[in-house]
Amino acid sequence: MTTTTTTPSAAEARVPAPGGGTRRRLTAWFLLPACATLLVFFFYPLATIIWRSFTEPAVGLGNYTALLSDGTSVTVVLRTLRTAALVALCTLLIAYPYAYGMTKAGPRARGLLTALVLLPFWTSLMARNFAWFLLFQRGGPVERLLSALGFHDVVLLGTVSGVTLAMVQVMLPYMVLPLYSAMKGLDGRLLDAAGSLGAPRWKAFASVYLPLSLPGVVSGFSLVFIMTLGFYITPALLGSPQQSLVSQLIATKVSALLDFGGAGALGTVLLVVTLVVLLAVSRVSQPAATGLGKAAAHD
Repeated sequence: MTTTTTTPSAAEARVPAPGGGTRRRLTAWFLLPACATLLVFFFYPLATIIWRSFTEPAVGLGNYTALLSDGTSVTVVLRTLRTAALVALCTLLIAYPYAYGMTKAGPRARGLLTALVLLPFWTSLMARNFAWFLLFQRGGPVERLLSALGFHDVVLLGTVSGVTLAMVQVMLPYMVLPLYSAMKGLDGRLLDAAGSLGAPRWKAFASVYLPLSLPGVVSGFSLVFIMTLGFYITPALLGSPQQSLVSQLIATKVSALLDFGGAGALGTVLLVVTLVVLLAVSRVSQPAATGLGKAAAHD
């Protein structure tokens, strides 16, 4: 007795499954509130800012030309980029060993380390900034500690250094969590395997573990860098007008000078920088992900 099997024809394969259109319509209805919220509260204000940067006080590129020809604005933009990069680098140097220790700790110690990372989220940002204000003020605990160590007349309040130190503390969780998320999936036995082949511990770490953790490094660095670009409260409270960042300059243009077009141009520049960073991150992450995928397929 022979059995015959029939395969569906190409026309039958193209027939949608029953209820497919209904599911798609339901999905569209579920997405509609979120899309409407983004359109009204995000894209519309963003489009308005960009439009006013090209139309106020006159139609054209006058605001961008003035921004590039104004030495103060260029200095503030470069200072903001430098500060954001420094904050991201400092948080990376602190968060990398911390996240690595979280992967090696036991369940109870890991829970404690996670709670310490999340503790800043449970405290008001204003309260943390005022705490730094009290620590950095003249005659405060930080100045007394530095004087006892032999560093006299160190001023942090009203300087970029003080703002950077406070922002590192604020942004540290945003670096630790992506790093830990990337590291917890890595097999620690890879280091032992590299050591069994004769590689020193530091070389095995640099050659094996560090490249595998690069997706977490890239995502954490880009996240901290982009968020630091738009920080306002910390620079406003701990900084000074002489060493202001872009957010302070935008606030001054809007509230004091009523220069909405110039403020929009500065905001648009920050948006372009953010898009460039995201594009660079996607370019860097894609080859790494492709290489890991090929390695996994080869294994």
